[in-house]
Amino acid sequence: MASDQRVLRGAPDDGGVGAEQDGRNGLDAAGTFGRSDRTAHGTMGKFRGAVRHGRVAIFLSPAVLSLALGLWGITREYSMWRDEAATWQSAHRSLAEIGHLVGQVDVVHGLYYVVMHGVFALFGDSLVTLRLPSVLATATACGLTALVGARLSDRWAGIGAGLALAVIPAVQEFAQEGRSYALVLAFVVLATWLLISALERPGSRRWAWYAVAILIAALLNWFSLFALVAHGVTVACGRPDRARRVGWLLAAFGAVLAALPLILASRAQASQVSWIKPLGWSTLLGVLVTVTITALCSRLAHARMPGSIREHAPRARVNLATVGLPLCAVPQVGLTLISLIKPLYVTRYVLFAYAGLALLIGALLAVLATRLRTPAAILLPAALASAFLALLPIELRVRTEQNRVDDVLTAAAAVGQVRGAADGVLYIPAARRDTALVSPHAFAGLRDLALAQGPVESGTLKGIEAGPRDIERAILGARRIVLVTDPGPRQDDSTADRAKQRTLGAHFVRCADSVERGRRVSVYERREPARYGEMCTRSSGSTVHPSSSSWRAISTMPGRREK
Repeated sequence: MASDQRVLRGAPDDGGVGAEQDGRNGLDAAGTFGRSDRTAHGTMGKFRGAVRHGRVAIFLSPAVLSLALGLWGITREYSMWRDEAATWQSAHRSLAEIGHLVGQVDVVHGLYYVVMHGVFALFGDSLVTLRLPSVLATATACGLTALVGARLSDRWAGIGAGLALAVIPAVQEFAQEGRSYALVLAFVVLATWLLISALERPGSRRWAWYAVAILIAALLNWFSLFALVAHGVTVACGRPDRARRVGWLLAAFGAVLAALPLILASRAQASQVSWIKPLGWSTLLGVLVTVTITALCSRLAHARMPGSIREHAPRARVNLATVGLPLCAVPQVGLTLISLIKPLYVTRYVLFAYAGLALLIGALLAVLATRLRTPAAILLPAALASAFLALLPIELRVRTEQNRVDDVLTAAAAVGQVRGAADGVLYIPAARRDTALVSPHAFAGLRDLALAQGPVESGTLKGIEAGPRDIERAILGARRIVLVTDPGPRQDDSTADRAKQRTLGAHFVRCADSVERGRRVSVYERREPARYGEMCTRSSGSTVHPSSSSWRAISTMPGRREK
């Protein structure tokens, strides 16, 4: 490894631009590659213009591709799943109400909710505005990945890395998600770019900007601090001088110290991640394959040979291998090991690890171009087209509602069809109340029979429900009830949910049922044997139409209990 790297010390810092007489070395350090400065005595303005143009060209190709992929099917067949519903209802609250909310739940998403509150205030609320920040953040991440790759290797390796990140299915999935993970990805890649800048040309301002980028990523989701650990590995592998080590340590300490209150507050809300299942073999295999591919690519000579070294600049031994491999491996392996003790591994929590994989795929593409004696300008589009076609079935699926566990909008539409003849609504579990919070117009005229305190007033996402006896009395005071729940067998974890289920089973009959896109909407009517023949057959206003493709009429003999 040492033979592939050059460490040059003792020259003064030139601020990252280089003197006019530095020729190709100055251009490489600034981010334009593969060209020498033939006009070594040109003006500084022309030099900076060439640098600026080179960076923009490298950034734009992956960013434009990612933007196009993000906008493709952005409404996802007009669906919104439960996590996005949390964003939707939280972003519609005032800043004071968001503060009250994160004091109870979702403190790790507090900054993101504030951002989305501003987005909705400026541009209105819609599925597009819900997801567009993630689309733009992903495009930025892909462009920055290209700049990192170009800075560490060459122009085409950088562009290849950015394009690779854009077509990774998981990245495309969360580019169209109204959650914070794409923004975390963007800030982690920005922090990586700033780290390389600070190692090349250390200075308090550069380290401060690096700390700010790490801090913002942590405030969006503090699992992103795995990237800080990965950067620590990069710094250690680079064996920089004392000034650079101290600069990184101070920046890292400052970022962690500023994020510490969020980390401590989130420990009190640990129940928010209690739904995460223990590691499965498929997850372990996915981590193993991703890290193995990255490690193999890191063995390539192109990944181990910095192409942007300025011969006169003191710097650490950073290259695609020492940056990309830790960035891919540390977050995934680290969270996997923690999950052996407490289940926490979810791919989206370490989505930014794919940037490390993409950097080394860029190195692989550069090697292939050399060995196949094919111009990179031809090989990259061909490789991109091949990858796109090979992954097309997955890319199509991530843009459908089937790729998420449920859809609150379809459930709300189903309630809208039957609410006219009903006088109450129940949710099992209470978290399914998000259906009404996202689409309150579909529930107009329905009384929430179990609710004691609303979500906004209680500072929660699902409100606070009454006690079992109060819920039972409210249910018995209704004649027809709409139930919003999950399909399949229900797990009644709370006493309130058990009271709902018990009272419905004893005193009501289910007369219509709709299961669509991961949610069930059922209509229950009071059990009255003398009038049973009329109960589930009459039609009044906008009540159930059993002939509808999404509704199933329940045929039940008197006396049979429906659950």
